[in-house]
Amino acid sequence: MNLALINIKQLVTVSADGNRVKTGKEMQNLSIIENGAVLIDGEKIKWLGRMEDLSMGSIKEADVLDCIDRIVMPSFVDAHTHLLFDESRENEFAMRSAGATYQEIASRGGGIISTVKEVRNTSKKDLKKNARRWLNAMLRQGTTTVEIKSGYGLDMDNEVKMLEAITELNNEEVLTIVPTFLGAHAIPPEFRDKKSDYVHLITEKVIPYIGKKKLAVFCDAFCEKGYFDVDDCRTILLSGLKHGMKPKLHGDELSSGGGAELAAEVNAISVDHLEHISEKGIDALAKASVVAVLLPGVSFFLNHPHAPARKLIDTGVPVAIASDFNPGSCMSYNIPLMMTIACTQMKMSPEEAIAASTLNAAAALNLSTEIGSIEIGKKADMIVLDIPNYKFLPYHFGENHVEKIVKNGVVLEF
Repeated sequence: MNLALINIKQLVTVSADGNRVKTGKEMQNLSIIENGAVLIDGEKIKWLGRMEDLSMGSIKEADVLDCIDRIVMPSFVDAHTHLLFDESRENEFAMRSAGATYQEIASRGGGIISTVKEVRNTSKKDLKKNARRWLNAMLRQGTTTVEIKSGYGLDMDNEVKMLEAITELNNEEVLTIVPTFLGAHAIPPEFRDKKSDYVHLITEKVIPYIGKKKLAVFCDAFCEKGYFDVDDCRTILLSGLKHGMKPKLHGDELSSGGGAELAAEVNAISVDHLEHISEKGIDALAKASVVAVLLPGVSFFLNHPHAPARKLIDTGVPVAIASDFNPGSCMSYNIPLMMTIACTQMKMSPEEAIAASTLNAAAALNLSTEIGSIEIGKKADMIVLDIPNYKFLPYHFGENHVEKIVKNGVVLEF
């Protein structure tokens, strides 16, 4: 036995009894063990239960972490980020504060394309250096698994550069990092009036190369008016699937454009945003069990409508929460803050917010059989919180309540 966590005031397991994801009323059930303990063998959880059922002889050769008066729960999974970038965009924040819209900023040379210009002029080494800053900060706040998208290159060389950087970071850093190809993030300037040619480049050249080199787990696309329509995204996602990348989708963010329905059609792992999802789209996701990844920080930061979390959950759609950390629409990777916004603005309960940022977020990365809950056989990715009970986490916002982090069965030191 390598590690034992004992005297845990509340052990929030988020157990789904072997299920991949929590839906509906099950999201309220966090399977809490009062006065609990966890035994870890190597990277994996070997036993958990109440202290009164723990044989102290079974931990005599283990390192012991005494969690008296502490809360232990699964560490956070951030299933949607764009954290590989160079320059920040606080000038756009100031423009929005003065009344400029998302579309107006883009028309003035801002938005995604402004970051594309910077990333194209930044070396892979410097991109990784910048990313480490964010990754270390995320880790300190309890996030141990993060998805990172490309999409700020928008050409063959720079999309590959981004994905190589993400892959190398996964090999070099403590966090688990999942790479997603998002070449269809925006139409690059050189293809402004030739969108079909750019879609052809993505599907016939970029995706086959990325698939051959195994640089991405997922293929994503921005399904939105002025970017890529449903037919474009279908073509891109099916090409990604053909070359070994599971489909994801940015859908229904600025308008109801059929993104959710397409995600259900292609059996995507997740569809993200959904601020303007239709009733038809909600029903399609529920039937297909596609994870809806909601991004509370984006709506908060841009002052946009929030996704209908209550309707999605009550209809049976698996709901996850992520940060969408990026320089333009959410300059925050604080998952507990996202939980607070979900509770105060989206009518989610603390229990639902916790399930959405752990097990269901893991499901949005197709990793919920390995992480996202504290269950026997899963990897020991956990956080120790200095709070009186789990409901305090989204309640006392703006503070970092993480005292200890366990990643793959190891207590991390900072």
